Amino acid sequence: MPVEFLTDDEVAAYGRFIGAPSRADLERVFFLDDEDQALVAARRGEHSQLGFALQLVAVRWLGTFLEDPVDVPVVVLDFVAEQLGVDDSSRVDEYTSRRTTAFEHQLLIRRVYGWVDFTVAEADFVAWVSARAWTSGDGPKAIFADALGWLRRRKVLLPGVSTLARLIARLRQEAAERLWGELAALVTSRQRRLVEQLLEVPSGSRVSDLERWRKGVTPRASGPSIIKALDQVAEVTGLGLARIGVEDMVPQQRLDELAKYGMRADASMLRRHPPGRRVATLLATVRHLEGKSIDDALELFDLLMVTELLNKARSASDKDKVRTHPRLATASARLAAAVEVLFAAEGWGEQARIGQIWKAIEEVVSREQVRAALMVVSENAPPVDTDEGDDWRAELVKRFPTVSGFLKLLTQVITFGANAEGAPVLAAMTGVADVLAHRSRLAAPLIGAHLIEVSVVSGPWRRLVFGHPGYEDDAVNRHAYALCVLERFWRCLKRREIFADMSTKWRNPQAALLDGERWQAIRSDTLTALGLPESPDALLAEHARALDDTLREVGGRLAANVDARVDEDGKIHLTGLKGWLVNS
Repeated sequence: MPVEFLTDDEVAAYGRFIGAPSRADLERVFFLDDEDQALVAARRGEHSQLGFALQLVAVRWLGTFLEDPVDVPVVVLDFVAEQLGVDDSSRVDEYTSRRTTAFEHQLLIRRVYGWVDFTVAEADFVAWVSARAWTSGDGPKAIFADALGWLRRRKVLLPGVSTLARLIARLRQEAAERLWGELAALVTSRQRRLVEQLLEVPSGSRVSDLERWRKGVTPRASGPSIIKALDQVAEVTGLGLARIGVEDMVPQQRLDELAKYGMRADASMLRRHPPGRRVATLLATVRHLEGKSIDDALELFDLLMVTELLNKARSASDKDKVRTHPRLATASARLAAAVEVLFAAEGWGEQARIGQIWKAIEEVVSREQVRAALMVVSENAPPVDTDEGDDWRAELVKRFPTVSGFLKLLTQVITFGANAEGAPVLAAMTGVADVLAHRSRLAAPLIGAHLIEVSVVSGPWRRLVFGHPGYEDDAVNRHAYALCVLERFWRCLKRREIFADMSTKWRNPQAALLDGERWQAIRSDTLTALGLPESPDALLAEHARALDDTLREVGGRLAANVDARVDEDGKIHLTGLKGWLVNS
């Protein structure tokens, strides 16, 4: 009786030819080398040779002997007959006249070519499937398909389809029960009660906490939305499940699979599960929600920075530039006319007096107009020591109330890390809360410069933070400083110079690399599932030899190919490629 995950057609096709092999498959699998030819030639009669050869190529292709040895596609029969020099391939029908002949040939093929019964390799096969099911969590059909390849590569004759399918289903179930048991054993009795309470609907609410967390915060680019998202981060992480080391005990893919189920399953369905599976599912789901809630909060932060702060600040700055442009253009033209006269006065000699120069300037533009033009340019042009204008940053500082609500919470609720480039910015961002809360005797929003991280203030921000001209008593603008740090923090976060380790999108790119105890905990199962040896030396040496052989083969072909040429720099030139493209 077939197992439910295999269709009737798949069961019927198990161990049988489906369609006709391609020419490439015929030449790769059904080719008889000298050793094969010698063994076939020892059979008496063309029908016996042809039947023996068909059984040999069939077991190589299918991994099992056919119930009817000659039930092969015509292309296979003709290809094998052509290699044996048999003119009349229909003579193969005589092969089945003596039933024992086919069995004797099967025994000979097994002995000479090393094919073994499934029982011989069953222990290794069970270890491989168990490791594969534990590390990957793949479905039964995917494991079944790969299991066929595993058995064929090791020359293990395929067992019955129901035997193999039921074995795989049982081992997957054992892996699932092991997963539930190990996860449930990690939580304390208090944590067990907390996660199971997530399925209950609190009084005054219409949904459970689990459903509310799964839904998340409405994605709006506003300060209050970010505060709500941060509040949810604090709720989820407040359970303390990140500290129990789930990832050190269970493969991440299995956790993701279990969390995916927990994110879509109804609360009523989760309640009906056995206690171990229910707690394991909730644990994996909450661990996923910890990362998801941080992702959502940082996504809203990123959206706010782009749409509500930077874009609108630049837009307001551009509108202000358009508004002041006619006045600035007129004032610049008048100053240019005055400066042109000043340069011309250099040719008057050292006896020229200031009065003479001003008289010449006033013939072009009046002194009042020069003074007014200078005031317009001073108000609207950036300082001479800056590389770019700071107009949009000045507009950004005006939007301080938009970020003041969550600015203090961001690094308090979410734990961030940083590399060498991002560490000073993260330190400044962490200290912003104290800077904003400091009670200063100076006029708002000024504070003493000793309270800030001066090294993170650079470029056009210096004029806004330190003032232009500089504020008295070594003071700085705390609002400008907070926006300066926030902008640099956001840019470092985008470049992953600053990262949130518990996040899935904004985490350290190197955090997914396994090392140390985490790798040792899953090393054995992973190597078994991948079919890799404990020591890579022999495998790498084999790959190096294969690569060297392939390189020599390709090099030999290039030397003999008139349409290919390798220059002194090692570049390949194909002279016949253009004509080939035209003809094709």
